[in-house]
Order: sequence, then C-alpha cells, then structure tokens
Amino acid sequence: MRQKIEPSFGGVGGDDDGEIRIDAGDRIGGSRGQRTAPKAKTASARKGEPRAKRARRSSSPFGLFRFLRRLVYWSIVLGIWGAIAVGGLVIYYGARMPSADSWKIPDRPPNVRITSVDGTTIANRGVTGGEALALAEMSPYIPEALVAIEDRRFYSHFGIDPLGLARAFVTNLTSGHMVQGGSTITQQLAKNMFLSPDRTLERKVQEVLLALWLEHKYTKDEILEMYLNRVFFGSNAYGVEAASRRYFNKSARDVTLGEAALLAGLVKAPSRLSPARDPDAAEARAQVVLTAMREEGMVTDSEVKTAMSAAPTRAKSYWSGAEFYAADMVMDELPALIPGGKVTKDLVVETTLDMTLEKKAEEAVLTALSNNGKKFAVSQAALVSIDGTGAIRAVVGGKDYAESQFNRATKARRQPGSAFKPFVYAAALEMGDTPATVYNDTRIRIGNWTPENYEGKYNGPVTLTEALARSLNTVAAQLVMHAGPDRVIKLARRFGITSPLQSNASIALGTSEVSLMELTAAYASFQNGGYKATPHLIRRVSTQDGKVLYENTYDTPPRVLSEQVAVDMNYMMGQVIASGTGKKAALPGWQVAGKTGTTQSYRDALFVGFTSNLTTGVWFGNDDGKFMKKVTGGGLPAMTWKTFMVAAHQGLSPAPLFGNGMPSGQAMPGAPLTVSDVITGNPDAYPEAPPGDAPESVDMTPDPNLVIPEGGERVRPRRTTLLDILMGN
Repeated sequence: MRQKIEPSFGGVGGDDDGEIRIDAGDRIGGSRGQRTAPKAKTASARKGEPRAKRARRSSSPFGLFRFLRRLVYWSIVLGIWGAIAVGGLVIYYGARMPSADSWKIPDRPPNVRITSVDGTTIANRGVTGGEALALAEMSPYIPEALVAIEDRRFYSHFGIDPLGLARAFVTNLTSGHMVQGGSTITQQLAKNMFLSPDRTLERKVQEVLLALWLEHKYTKDEILEMYLNRVFFGSNAYGVEAASRRYFNKSARDVTLGEAALLAGLVKAPSRLSPARDPDAAEARAQVVLTAMREEGMVTDSEVKTAMSAAPTRAKSYWSGAEFYAADMVMDELPALIPGGKVTKDLVVETTLDMTLEKKAEEAVLTALSNNGKKFAVSQAALVSIDGTGAIRAVVGGKDYAESQFNRATKARRQPGSAFKPFVYAAALEMGDTPATVYNDTRIRIGNWTPENYEGKYNGPVTLTEALARSLNTVAAQLVMHAGPDRVIKLARRFGITSPLQSNASIALGTSEVSLMELTAAYASFQNGGYKATPHLIRRVSTQDGKVLYENTYDTPPRVLSEQVAVDMNYMMGQVIASGTGKKAALPGWQVAGKTGTTQSYRDALFVGFTSNLTTGVWFGNDDGKFMKKVTGGGLPAMTWKTFMVAAHQGLSPAPLFGNGMPSGQAMPGAPLTVSDVITGNPDAYPEAPPGDAPESVDMTPDPNLVIPEGGERVRPRRTTLLDILMGN
C-alpha cells in the first residue's frame, strides 16, 4: 500500500512548521512600518514574462505614435538644416556671379542668308548654319514635339520642375543608372547660353538661378523660341532652320509632323542620333516623340499612324547639292564687299543664281558621269553658265558636294587645249585677217618644234573659218607667230583671263592653265558683242532690316573687242558647231557658237559655247590627272552642254547670235568659207549645214589638240595668199 504524500511549504528536509512566512520585503509598510514605492520588475522577472504580452505592449498605438512623432521631428530638423545648407550654397555661388542687373541674352552668332535670283534661300552660312525664325514662323509641330518629349509641364512650371526632378530621381534610382534628366527647357537654355558644360554643383546652382531669371524676364513663348533657334541638332546644325535644311533640304516653316518629331528627338543626343550618322536610331527616337505627343493630346492616332508610316530620313554625311558650291563662293567674296571686311550681324546676300538652271546643270553633270564615268575612266566634271553681263546663273563644282567641297569650276586650273584658240584667232582678226583669209595647212617648223595635226594629215590651203572649225593645230601655231604671243596674252587679259599665261608659241594650243570660270566668262564677251563680262555671283548685300551694304556695278562694262571682230568670231565659232568638231552641241532652232578643247593624252576635255541667251562651259577629267579613255571636248562635254542648254532654253523663243551668225559684210548666213569661195567670191556657195541631234553613243574621235613642247627659235610664218594658191606654192 502506497504512502500518501501531503503537500508542504517547507524545505525538503521537512523541518517546516507548516505556517506561511512573509518576510520583511513582502510587507506593505516595509521594515519599521514605513511605506515604500513598488519596485520595477527586474530584468530577470521580465524574462519570465510571456512573449505575447511583450509583443502586445511594443505594438501598442502609443509606441507607434512615439515613433512617428520622432520621425517628423527629425525630418523637420534635417529639413531646416538642409534648407540652410542649400540656401548657403545658393548665396555663395550666387555671389560669385555678376549682378543680375548686368545679365542679358548673348547675341546669337550672325547668320548669312544666301538667296537665288528669285529670293529662294540657297543656303545659310555662319556658326549656327541657319537663320533665326520667330516661333509663329515655324511649323507648329516643332514646338509641340519638343515640349512633349523634353518638358511636358513647360507652360506650368516656374523654370524648375520639382515633379520632373522627383520623377527623374526615382527613374534613375530604380534603373541603377542615369536615364532621365530633370532639367527644364528653361534650364537647358540657361546652360546653353551662359554656362560651360561642366557637371559641377556650382554650375547647377547657377543654372537654376539663371532659369528663374529667364522666367521672370521673358514669356514662355520667347524662351521656347530662343531655345529652338540655338539648340544643337547634330551635323553642325544649330537651330531648327539649319537642321531642317541640313536633314530635309527645306525650311523649318514647312516640316511635317514626322520630321518635327525627328528634330525634337535629336536634342537628347544630337551627334549620336543624327540621321546623317544613324538614320535608324533617329527614326526610333522619332517614334518615341510621336508617342509622347499622342499621350499629351497634341496629335490624333491617325496623324501618328501617318507620320510613322513615312520612310525614314536618310541625310548625307555632309551638306548635299551643287548650290553649296555657289554658297562657298559667296562666303569667299563677301568680306571684300562689306564695311570692315567682317560679318558682325545677320546679312542677306542676293545672288544671280537661278535655282532652276542650277538643278538642271547638276542633273546634266550627274547623268553624264553616272552613264559614262566608269566606261571612259572619268570621275569628275564641272559646269559654269553665265549670261551676257557676266552674271553666274548656274555653277557645278564637282560630282558631289557632300563628297568633295573643292570647286573645280573656280579653283582648279587646267589646260584648256584648243578651247583657247578663239583668242588666238581674235588677235589675228584684229591685225587685219578675216574669216576668209587663207593659210596653208602644211608641215611647218618653229625653232625645234614641228606642230602636227591630230591625224598627222595636212589639208593645204584653208580659210581661217575652216581651220577653226576643224581645229587645225598648224594654222593656230602660225597665227600665234603672226600676231605674237604677247598680243594674244594682252587680248586674253582684256577678256578677263587672269591666270598666268606663258608667252610662247604653245599658247596657241592652250598649254597655259586657266579656270573654267574665267574661260567661260571670256567667251561671254564674244556672245554679248565685244563687252567685258566680269563673272559675278553677288548682286546685293543688305542687313536683315534692309540696309544695303553693297550692290554690284557691272551694268556699264567696257568694250574689249570691236563689233566687227565680234561678228566674225561668232560666225567662225558657229561653224565649229555646224560642220566642225562641236557638232554634238547643236541645239535645234538655236544659233550656237563655241569651241572644243582636249589636252594631251586626254587628261582634260572641254566645251565652251553660247547662244544669244547663255554662255556655258563644261569640263570633264580626273582630280589626279589620270588619262581618260579618249574623251574629247566634242564628245562627252559637248553632249552634256547640249543636255543642259536644251533644258535651260525650254520655253524660250530662239534669237540669233550677235551678228546673226554670218561674217561681217555679208547679207545672209552661209556655210563655212572655203578656198573655192575665196577664189570665186561666192561665200554662199554651199547651203548651211543643218544642226542635228547628238547620237546616243559618245563621240570617240579625238580633237587634234596635242600639247606643243616649249622653247626653240621663233619663226614668223608667212600667210598664204591667193597668188600662192593659184601658183601651187
């Protein structure tokens, strides 16, 4: 039987007397009957407290309230100190800036607007590359696109956009790198106009101060206008006008929605996104801009769809178009024409260039090179077209301005070959010769030099008209020795040839180098009846407000050739087209005169000719002087000349050349004068050769224009007379 165990309050030994004992610490009064405050629980006591109870106490409303109160308190404290710090920085960096009373918008770099004869803008030149436009003049899509992608709250903020800054901060923080910028359009304008691109705290503070000043000083539209006229759009284009002409070849007044989106998209990274560098990247960015415009309600879904379906813009790596050769010419000449010789304000330069003719000239040159360049080993060409006053109506300085800005029409000097012979013949006519004067085309010797015709054949007695039409070298050499090289040079100088000319017999065949521009202008003196035709492109220079700074005075040119000699030369050069080496330049219905030229080994080939309306010169060759494959002046140059002149004369009524295309003293135009005509006295014995269309293939018959070696004894040949002919001498 188990023993019953009773509960006890004593010790283990069982020596407890069974009473509950209360020690002094448990009495309310404490020892000596004094009242004491209850003691806090010790750490050991709290350890024994249930965990749930502790959790309930820590999450009580009173504990959360204390935490929030402390958070608010320290936020206010830190905010105050932060404001003090920011204010100190603003005061410090602001004190380093000039007084606000002296702040002003810096002048925009001056622009030169170059216009054609009808007022169409050819190009803008200057640091910016484009003129400034009023906001109202721009396509309305441009400011809308810029605001949509760069600063949606532009019209509501005060120069700084706190919401935009916060959004940019959060976006950059979540992405882990810089994705968005918080600068407003006003801040960007302040930075572009006044500050360096350095990323420093001082520059940022100054940017903010300047933005606030701009917002106080100008309206939103004025700020936006200044920005659009100054911001960089890549490819050396500053401002929307320069960018529009650079990428779209049109004014910013006329850009479409898609084009405006592309321009606005370039602001983020103009060099990288330029359509001249990466058209696909530029187009992708434009799509982002269009989406932003739609989100802002600026355009409809259908407008966006139409814009997105347009073909991507693919601009060339450089300004493209032959008219830019003319723009370069203007900038080269301009300093000498304006007071001070320096452009200090916006200018308008009115030129003589006809953009319709310019495009036709460029098309004619490009077509000829595209169809025949590889076949005939020719890579370059140039064209100049001038009216009777010397006004330049069209100029093409090379195949492609974007590839090479060197102007081969004005800066390149090449041997003209037989295209120089008209000045030799004119000098002989001034000494008394006539188109009917007979020379003996035979083997001659001048010192150590024996000139030869191209085919190595000689024709015996010929008139000067026949000799020029057939480009006989021996006769030209005799004429130089008859007139003297110095007389020929003096005549060429009167006509406007300024390049150095060598006084020797070889000048007869055009061995001294000249530019196509001066050669063509010299031919214009034949066309206009003997007056100097100074080539000029600038007609008037004025300021933006209309003050005229320069106006040309080429309306009273000096006479450089007698009327009779001009009539005879026009007749003789007319026979070059009618029956000689320039047949492929014939224009149906128009009287044409001119001369072919081909240099040694086919390095250069030229044709310069004129109607009563225009004088045009065409050159083909290679920059490195390599030989072409038998390209003569009567071939590719003459055919290109005809292509351009047919287009240039379309719709015009034919008018005769000065002198009506006949030699002086004759009543009716006739065929080339022959020796038989001289003997019989019948210059009209043969009907005039009808002008025919140029054949499709290029003429492969070379011109007899071989270069003559210099030096040797000069022998003045005797002119062949009628008695010599009759006697068989």
